[in-house]
Amino acid sequence: HRITGMALVVGAFVLVAWLVAVMRGPEAYADFAACIGSLPGRIVLAGFVFSLVYHFFNGIRHLFWDAGRGFTLPEAYRSGWTVMVLTVVVGALICYFGLTVGGAA
Repeated sequence: HRITGMALVVGAFVLVAWLVAVMRGPEAYADFAACIGSLPGRIVLAGFVFSLVYHFFNGIRHLFWDAGRGFTLPEAYRSGWTVMVLTVVVGALICYFGLTVGGAA
């Protein structure tokens, strides 16, 4: 959970770079779009998406723990696997629709 939080900090810098490129005009935005649309850029975006989705679902898991639920070993394993499966499914859907179907294609 902490590692994905740190990855989100890096992603926030990418978001700021995008906003600065928008502010600087069409040439700067085209350069940024070419950089983020490249294979390494898409890998960074996918990593950001999966970190965000995992951090979100695991945060919900921690909220249940804060409420005193899910502390037995079977419940902890079940919630852990639920977080992982939801992360893969939702992250893959976001990447598919965001990076291919009318997104950053």
